Amino acid sequence: MLQNNDEKISSVLFTAILPFLLFFIVYYGFESSYVKLKTMERAPDFMFSSVYAYRVIPNFLTVQVTDFLTYFVNSYLLSIKPFIVKNGSIFYHSFFVINVFFFIASSLVFDKILRFNPNLFASDPRLRKLLHFFGIFLMVVVQYVPTNCDSIAIFFFLSGMFFSLRFAKFKQNKDLLYLCGVIFISTFVRETACLNIAFFGALFFDYQSFRIKNFAFYKEILLLVLAFIIPYVILRLMIPQEASLAEGFYLVQNFTSPFNFVGLVFGILFLYFIYELCGVAERNILRNFLILSVPYLGMITFVGLFWETRLFLPLLLGALVISSQNVNYFQKT
Repeated sequence: MLQNNDEKISSVLFTAILPFLLFFIVYYGFESSYVKLKTMERAPDFMFSSVYAYRVIPNFLTVQVTDFLTYFVNSYLLSIKPFIVKNGSIFYHSFFVINVFFFIASSLVFDKILRFNPNLFASDPRLRKLLHFFGIFLMVVVQYVPTNCDSIAIFFFLSGMFFSLRFAKFKQNKDLLYLCGVIFISTFVRETACLNIAFFGALFFDYQSFRIKNFAFYKEILLLVLAFIIPYVILRLMIPQEASLAEGFYLVQNFTSPFNFVGLVFGILFLYFIYELCGVAERNILRNFLILSVPYLGMITFVGLFWETRLFLPLLLGALVISSQNVNYFQKT
């Protein structure tokens, strides 16, 4: 009984309390070129224009949480308001509240994934804890670029990977429907929802012999594509913008700036490190995942900045998940 209680306490400390403390340190300790967000009193106009306008869920939460915190502080915490705003505006604190909630939720889902069907490497509880810490530390450190959508998008991406793994193992249609629902909703968060399709495809697609191992894959992948395309098109029709694809084009900057070069090298080396952790079967799945993610990588290259390593985060987390799973089992079922 005491041992079970110790395990529960350890789990809460490791999957919730530690991530919260790490996130708090980053948001109120790190300083970067993006620190001007700390002084903004309300959501900036750019959040509701260009591609940012299509991030409906994060924008809605940001406005609502900012309004609620403003009301709450002015009504009940007026005496300590100078202390509160000393470390950032209420708008910035709303970023923290939203992101830390989804970050802790992501930590819990990530822990659940690592325990789902671990391979020999991840079966050791000590190594599994290291993988978990590695993942949450990675999620934290890229928050030197604070946004209102990344933590939410990562939560949905991890949830999508969990349902993909469940479907690959149990072949239950309800898991496929849950995955479709996750992709549909997360498309209102960020375009990275498409990477859930790449992860799902990587579990079934054999690129070396260019064949589909399961013909039902066509039907399943079509459902996932529709779950992404339908809300994507709806957003473009309902919220027309002059620049609907990107904020700008940064191809030249990505290969001429030393900062962007550092970000690119970081992403490549991290993927190579995870690749080295994988067995033969896991490496095949990882290659599949990266090949199917080429459109996303192309988008990062042309319209994203390599220095903002948060853009690589879904790929890195996907690689970590693949390195921990018994993919031989999935391929045999």
